[in-house]
Amino acid sequence: MVKNSVNLGIVKEVEGSVVVVYFEKKLPAIYSKLTCLINKETNQEKEVVIEVEDHIDQHNIRGVAITSTQGLARGDKVVDTGAPLTIPVGKGVLGRMINVMGKPIDNAGELSDITAWRSIHNDPIPLMDRNVKSEIFLTGIKAIDLLTPLERGGKTGLFGGAGCGKTVLITEMINNMFGRYDGVSLFCGVGERSREGEELYTEMKEAGVLDKTTMIFGQMNEPSGVRFRVAQAALTIAEYFRDDLKQDVLLMIDNIFRFVQAGSEVAGLMGRIPSRVGYQSSLGQDLAALQERIASTPSASITSIQAVYVPADDFTDPSAAETFSHLSATVVLSRKMASQGLYPAVDPLASSSKMLSMDVVGERHYNVAKNVKMTMAQYEDLKDIIAMLGYDELSDEDQATVIKARQLERFLTQPFATTKHFTGMDGKSVDLEHTLTGCEQILSGKYLDLNPNAFYMIGDISEAKIDNNTAEKNSEN
Repeated sequence: MVKNSVNLGIVKEVEGSVVVVYFEKKLPAIYSKLTCLINKETNQEKEVVIEVEDHIDQHNIRGVAITSTQGLARGDKVVDTGAPLTIPVGKGVLGRMINVMGKPIDNAGELSDITAWRSIHNDPIPLMDRNVKSEIFLTGIKAIDLLTPLERGGKTGLFGGAGCGKTVLITEMINNMFGRYDGVSLFCGVGERSREGEELYTEMKEAGVLDKTTMIFGQMNEPSGVRFRVAQAALTIAEYFRDDLKQDVLLMIDNIFRFVQAGSEVAGLMGRIPSRVGYQSSLGQDLAALQERIASTPSASITSIQAVYVPADDFTDPSAAETFSHLSATVVLSRKMASQGLYPAVDPLASSSKMLSMDVVGERHYNVAKNVKMTMAQYEDLKDIIAMLGYDELSDEDQATVIKARQLERFLTQPFATTKHFTGMDGKSVDLEHTLTGCEQILSGKYLDLNPNAFYMIGDISEAKIDNNTAEKNSEN
């Protein structure tokens, strides 16, 4: 029996995910959570959750359903909870897979050890409380730490198609995060296909990193309101670990474009006038409200890695341009390198980072990375000559450049701990100092008499010297 003090409303219209509700007493606040319990002869009892988006007049609101509206009809009673959508926070969410409502979807029972339920709508931390010092977030992955260093408390865009090793890279970062930092990892699936979510869950479980991770999904078949709010829900959990437990958080979002797409759908459902290319007029505000919550404090940080889809490879698309303005680094995975077995398949020429400046990483790191990229670029230019005339027709200097580039390509590969169960190779996490030393020695020409394969899938450069000191001089065409 509902008490008289409860603010009750009545459903007036239901059009897809949009619901218009009439309130006699008072209008609920924007972003308030409304609930409606359906219990009819032809339906099992279920709860429909609606989030208030617009005030139409003094008695009517327009909201977007967070759950399916099947069975909802005009005249149904709606309860104003007086609070926004909330998500559970606490150590009990680690190792679990939940949805935007905070309910487990992994068939592992109810959540336990939950500290509180918190609103998914929070303001970014004030500038005066942020850590404004630029710091490198080391991953133990040579190619990333050297060429595209991540920013602690920053945002990184990860570009990679199916089969390029994106999931493996994500699971390895989660594994290394636990070993290098007293932190946790969150995976947020925005518009994920059921197949992708199930595969990721299984791979993380087999790799032994699931207990260090929370997974939250707003799947592709769910209403646009779910896909638009799941990223905010993930950030609320991340903020709890950062602010309350003082732990670093690694937040993976896949895919940030689907977040933009969901926001565009919500705006269309609300009848708002679209902007350029059909996107919502509030595109910049929607993205900023999400991205600005990703930041570091003096005690802990939220570091985000976001998969980014670029529509039709058009980098001037409003969704891509608006997303790039927030990113501090871009990691591009090359399908060509993946087909050659060069994992992680980080493209050294297409990837970039704002952190790769002399003021942040230091003169030594900056010069090594610059020389590695220069050598790789020269090798790309020489490939056409090799294809037409052959390797032997190159000058001695160009032959040395080719050898160094091939050695660097293979040295920047490394076995991952999360792939040991099917490669049989122990994972190797490499310190930045060892990565720089190895690249410096290769660039100096110290190993011109070694076959480039001597550097394939090793950690420290010393492994190549010890295990392959009798390798023959490279003479590939």
